[in-house]
Amino acid sequence: MEHVRPLRLHAFLASAGIASRRACEDLIRQGRVTVNGKLAAIGCKVLGTEDIRVDGQVVQGLPSHFRYILLNKPEGYLSSMTDPQQRPCAIDILRKGGVSERVYNVGRLDQWSCGLLLFTNDGELAARMVHPSGGFDKEYLVETDLPIPHDFAVSFTRGILVEGVRYRASRVKLIDPTHANIVLIEGKNREIRKVLAHFGLRAMKLQRIRIGPLSDPDLPSGAWRDLTSDEVASLRNWNSAASSIRDRGGARK
Repeated sequence: MEHVRPLRLHAFLASAGIASRRACEDLIRQGRVTVNGKLAAIGCKVLGTEDIRVDGQVVQGLPSHFRYILLNKPEGYLSSMTDPQQRPCAIDILRKGGVSERVYNVGRLDQWSCGLLLFTNDGELAARMVHPSGGFDKEYLVETDLPIPHDFAVSFTRGILVEGVRYRASRVKLIDPTHANIVLIEGKNREIRKVLAHFGLRAMKLQRIRIGPLSDPDLPSGAWRDLTSDEVASLRNWNSAASSIRDRGGARK
């Protein structure tokens, strides 16, 4: 498929459903991408008519149609396309379920977290969803091993420094002594677990129950489904400003 204007290679690869833009940049840096038989460089642009390959496999160009899949990831599965240690990956559930398109996960859940994970081959939407400016907040239910301190909610919503990194939740609501509802906009790697550990707590269960406008409490663990047209439209029309206003309600008990 020919483009009207050139695209940066990593953006083209993401739009073709290879991986996220950041992961595609890593593929280029690792020397795994060629354009017309030559190793690609970060920043180069393509039209899509070139012979573009990843690990020797021809990239077929932009997908003829986009697919959007919501998976309720079980604990124990990685949010990776492959794993050298042969551990189970969330994408394996979709492949075994007959998904033939080259979709990839938008954002991540660590191995022992469960809940909603979105897969798509729409690189443009995926890039907007993972960038903090997109305002796609994520909501989690957390169960801890010990009672949650009363200052946890206030500290996390105001911002807390843990090992030199500042973490800040958009909203924290304590449900009972060992359960909390937490909303993040810019979710850093293992953010909730690290903040819990700072307070001497451990997550017994960490479940993502919402991604922006997407939620499905009736989707069983390990099950997946395609998004409806209305859900896709809600993703495209997600208003980051409205999201921030709605969820910056501060700490609540």
